[in-house]
Amino acid sequence: MKSLVFSALLVAVAGSALASPTCDAPKAQWQPEAAFRKHLETQGYQIRTFKVTKGQCYEIYGTDKNGKKVEIYFDPVSGEPVKQK
Repeated sequence: MKSLVFSALLVAVAGSALASPTCDAPKAQWQPEAAFRKHLETQGYQIRTFKVTKGQCYEIYGTDKNGKKVEIYFDPVSGEPVKQK
């Protein structure tokens, strides 16, 4: 029984660590996707994938100006990174 409880706890902790962040601003306040993407590209990002997450954040997969692989979640209003993997 103890191992079952421990396993359930471990799954819950691992799941929360993998969860994407949540951005809760109304869409009317968001920066347009195309403009935000262009802004990131001017900073040297090479964007392979750009999407809106279930948590309503912008997320990119690609490389930074140094060629390092990145996965970054951004607040769609401020444009600030909220999580980076």
